[in-house]
Amino acid sequence: MELHHKKHHQTYVTALNTAEQAYAKTSSPKERIALQAALKFNGGGHINHSLFWLNLAPPASEKKGNGGALKDGPLKSAITETFGSFDQFKKEFNTTTAAIQGSGWGWLGVNPQTKRLEITTTANQDPLLSHVPVIGVDVWEHAFYLQYLNVKVDYLNAIWNVINFDEAEKRYLEAVGSSKL
Repeated sequence: MELHHKKHHQTYVTALNTAEQAYAKTSSPKERIALQAALKFNGGGHINHSLFWLNLAPPASEKKGNGGALKDGPLKSAITETFGSFDQFKKEFNTTTAAIQGSGWGWLGVNPQTKRLEITTTANQDPLLSHVPVIGVDVWEHAFYLQYLNVKVDYLNAIWNVINFDEAEKRYLEAVGSSKL
């Protein structure tokens, strides 16, 4: 994870800053349009990774860790109501996310219209715009290759041991409003 954080995420931040500086110096719409792809890709990479790091915590099995511990509360209730059980949710999330061809992100998000949890994906570094993100999982190979080689399914099964469900519940409550308390 250190390489992922210090190299890959930092590359998105550096490239975003470069694109923003270039954008500020442009004088024509054509020049601005030419920078849109770099702004979207690197901006999305920065946004997604910033959410991702907050999603993670040391495993609950470690001293002072809380990763993987979904406690009774509004998020657990919503997951159970929507997917039938926590295990069924993980199965559906992993199946949907493993099906991403190439690079992208798996998301548990709140649909802003229905206020219900939904699993969705985005390609490449596209940020989640259709839902309020609760949990995001990076499925670019750089996220798992050093530890899990090319076995994305093993990575997806293991990621649940380090998901910070306390942070996820905060995002969930913000998305649905505190009436779910």
